[in-house]
Amino acid sequence: MMRRRQFGIFWLAQGLSAAGDAFSLIAIPLLVLRETGSITQMGLLTGLTSVGSIASGTFAGSVVDRVDRRRLMLLCDGARAVLFGLIPVLWLAEPQVWTLYLIVPLAAVFSMTFHVAYVTAVPGLVPKEDLTAANGKLEATYAAMTLVGMTLAGVVAAAFGPVTAIAVDAASFALSMACLFVIRFASVTATGPEAAGSVRSRAGFLAGVRFLWETPILKTLTILLSLQTFLTLGLVDVFIFHLKHDLVESDRAVGYVLAVATIGSMVAGGLVPYVRRAFGLGWCWVGSYVACGVAICCIGLSHNVVSVSAVAVAFMFCTGVAGTCSLSLRQEITPDHLLGRVTSAFWTIHNALGPIGAALLTAAVARYSVSSVSLLAGFLAILIALAGIFTPLRSSRDGATSSVGPQANRG
Repeated sequence: MMRRRQFGIFWLAQGLSAAGDAFSLIAIPLLVLRETGSITQMGLLTGLTSVGSIASGTFAGSVVDRVDRRRLMLLCDGARAVLFGLIPVLWLAEPQVWTLYLIVPLAAVFSMTFHVAYVTAVPGLVPKEDLTAANGKLEATYAAMTLVGMTLAGVVAAAFGPVTAIAVDAASFALSMACLFVIRFASVTATGPEAAGSVRSRAGFLAGVRFLWETPILKTLTILLSLQTFLTLGLVDVFIFHLKHDLVESDRAVGYVLAVATIGSMVAGGLVPYVRRAFGLGWCWVGSYVACGVAICCIGLSHNVVSVSAVAVAFMFCTGVAGTCSLSLRQEITPDHLLGRVTSAFWTIHNALGPIGAALLTAAVARYSVSSVSLLAGFLAILIALAGIFTPLRSSRDGATSSVGPQANRG
């Protein structure tokens, strides 16, 4: 009963945070576009934000595995509340777009650290056999609250401006902190040199990399997802630019489309336990990213808000199924004392090419067109997904039975 109550509060905290995140997801690109009129500048900020996440990934896992995870999450929520709260304060004095290129990437550092801790916290709140279902619930709730948040964000941005929407995000982190204050996570006791803190942060990160490399299915997922991230990190900017520039839609329409897109994630969160059970992890992941590539191809072929919304829903459903399967697998087969480092290594590596991809994708759209660039990106995404057929993913049903290498439990 206590475990269920703790998970319920954690669930609520993440729902509140998701609603706030939705405001910034729309408001920050809109603010950059409003002040500069440039999709290239939007892509640059997206790339720099990803660089912040990647940089923090080299140490976040070591920090998470060594300190009290709850206190660390509270610190990260507090820092993000302050950083995003600075933006409306600065804009009251005088708009300074350059400050976004400092604040948003720095907030991404705390965001990465928070999400690594978040992944390690879930196994301490639910039994192992319930991880996929719990992650599905969190994914569905995240999507539902994002739907609410994006719908409201479009309205708020249209009525009061993007800066006000960013202020709502800052408040959401404060509410998330209040919920986390009453949660107690299961503690993990480290042993050996790790407990004494004699292993440097860099070595700790390399321990996560080594586990990924020695576990065939995780190595495969890391490589394939790195390539997918290179192609897709800048897609939110492309969706927004297509709506604003090509279809000449309002900020409110942007909010509605991105809000409707989260229905895909919501449905994915509810269906993923059954889909994984029916088809196995490997075919779920490969099939999801093949369908994702098809959706990307269709972005530039969508000539009204309804068709763009349908494409966005399909894209979010596919990435939701694949992402939840991948997350649950790492939680299932990674020793708890390594989970933070494995998570940060996984995210850092597969995001490493993202900033370059986002910059190239948005620059290509600016030079050519959304339709031609999305067709090429979607075709490449399909090829990358199909490559999974020739890897350990093909024979993996639950992902955990035969996918751990002989030295995978080394810390």
